[in-house]
Amino acid sequence: MWTGVFPAVTTKFNADDTLDHAEMERCFALQMEAGCDGLIVCGSLGEGSMLSQDERLAVLKTAQGVAGGKPVLMTIAEAATRDSANLARKAAKAGANGFMVVPSTIYHTDPAETVATLKAVAEAGDLPIMIYSNRVAYRVDVTVPIMEELANDARFVAVKESSDDIRRATEILTHFGDRFDVFTGVDNLAFEALAVGCNGWVAGLVVAFPKETVAIYKLMQAGRTAEALAIYRWFRPLLDLDVSTYLVQNIKLAEVHALGSNDRCRMPRMPLSGERRAKVEKIIRDAIACRPALPAV
Repeated sequence: MWTGVFPAVTTKFNADDTLDHAEMERCFALQMEAGCDGLIVCGSLGEGSMLSQDERLAVLKTAQGVAGGKPVLMTIAEAATRDSANLARKAAKAGANGFMVVPSTIYHTDPAETVATLKAVAEAGDLPIMIYSNRVAYRVDVTVPIMEELANDARFVAVKESSDDIRRATEILTHFGDRFDVFTGVDNLAFEALAVGCNGWVAGLVVAFPKETVAIYKLMQAGRTAEALAIYRWFRPLLDLDVSTYLVQNIKLAEVHALGSNDRCRMPRMPLSGERRAKVEKIIRDAIACRPALPAV
């Protein structure tokens, strides 16, 4: 149902901490122009946990306005299942095409609780769901046995596999065949994941470098792995910025240099400063200085 490159877009703020819809519209449109296949709003990179539910619905509306009919997914990642279900109902009513669902963000659910939470969101929103499995960041591992319990519900259509273990992607694909679309959610494992059969990439650095991200994906799908690998090797220092406590600040700083955007965040996050900022800026500038020519795909 869902394949391709789905940017986990950033949320843009004005200097007074209100939502900057004009800048989001501009940046989201660049993703579509580069050939991305959908958008995911208000995830970790989109600072969803720092936004009110009304603000998240407003970001969803802005994304829908530039998506050109391509799917726009709302991230559901609340502390309480009740609140997740409530947001799912609101987002469905607002026209979301589906949800990316994190089982829990505060309390670390056991397998039975994980299944119950995911099913509750499915019932509330009644839209297609991408299961977000990220045991590194959220300490909840959506394993193959858990997915087995969800497989008989057609609303669970995809998995964002972010366990940081490439073997997991192979396990899911081997066990389920084409039952789920399998997206990689770790930028600096993307080539490896696409090589073993994942058919999607929930990407972070794409928001600053959309053409390069799309080129890697399309080249891999075309079997042109050597060309994809050459771009990926150039991209790796940038992709590593996604695997960090400071991923939001890192990637927004990449948007500053690559797109002429800004790196305002919602507190408690603050833009990078000092030595840390200088280090990340060097990585970004060095990459831009030797940006590769992209082959026709």
